[in-house]
Amino acid sequence: MESEHITGKAKELKGKAKQKLGEAIDNKEMQAKGKIDEVKGKAEQAVGDVKDALE
Repeated sequence: MESEHITGKAKELKGKAKQKLGEAIDNKEMQAKGKIDEVKGKAEQAVGDVKDALE
C-alpha cells in the first residue's frame, strides 16, 4: 500500500520540521506536537508495511 508509505513519510517529515521549529523558537508545545506527528507518520508507514506483507 503505497499511499500509507507516502502519507506516513510526509507526516513524519512534517513532525520533524515542527520539532525543529519549536526548538528554534523555544516552544515546547510545538515540539511535542511535532513528536506526535512524527510518531503517527511512522505508525502509518508500519501499517503500510503490514498490508504489503499480507498481500
